[in-house]
Amino acid sequence: MVYQPVIPITGYGGWKFLESTLEKQMEGFTDSASIKNDREYFQEKMSSPIAMEDFLSDKRLLRISLTAFDLGGEEWKVGYIRHVMDEQADPDSTFLTRLNNQAYKDFASTFAVSEGKISLSADKISTLSDNFELASFRSAVGDVDNNMKLSLNFQAKIGDLVREESSDSANLYRILGDVPTRTVFETALNLPTSWQQLDVDQQADILKERVLSVFSISKITDLANEDVMDKVIQRFHTMDSIANGQSSLSSGSVALTLLNNAAGFGSTASQNLFLSIVSS
Repeated sequence: MVYQPVIPITGYGGWKFLESTLEKQMEGFTDSASIKNDREYFQEKMSSPIAMEDFLSDKRLLRISLTAFDLGGEEWKVGYIRHVMDEQADPDSTFLTRLNNQAYKDFASTFAVSEGKISLSADKISTLSDNFELASFRSAVGDVDNNMKLSLNFQAKIGDLVREESSDSANLYRILGDVPTRTVFETALNLPTSWQQLDVDQQADILKERVLSVFSISKITDLANEDVMDKVIQRFHTMDSIANGQSSLSSGSVALTLLNNAAGFGSTASQNLFLSIVSS
């Protein structure tokens, strides 16, 4: 039986509880027999080079491998996965460069095929095993409260999506290409679903302007700062509660909570949010 994460309340309060108990809950989860068995299975199978076709035909191995990249549940897309791996092996291919999906890019790079086989170092196998456990835990959290899973995903991924050596455009495109992270921003920034119909360049421009303004930061890479991450997650939960009527607080009380407790939102942004809520 797999350990079920404990999240007693919804919203930002539930997130802070999960954060404070994360280490203990992860211990309980990784001690589950099914998680231990999957980790051992992966390590045994990948301890020596494996033919690409054997890798793809082993549904359990493929599931564990994909889960390590937060792609769990996509193991049925064998044809697509094979195509991604074939393109990675072709030095003249631009497919992965054009593919706006960082998870699949990382997966293809990690499981690169050479002379028909995949070989991983012991360190890489250990890292992927850890990533599998973390991603599996996030998935289990999602079974209890999907917003908590989105928050964990955001916390885990944002540092890799926004990179100091990359341009703002590249960082923004990576954010837009990562569905869970984009979802957090769409909710936190109250972006309408219609914005997804815009050209990706327009989406990037809007996202940049809103992120810098609302979170009072000077550059996109500031999103990787711990205090800014917490502000994004707090606003995500608060705006979701307001939109879905999940909070027992009045909208004005929620806004006041933001003003009092989210010292980093920036006074102007916080006041504007407060005024927009209480006047609606």
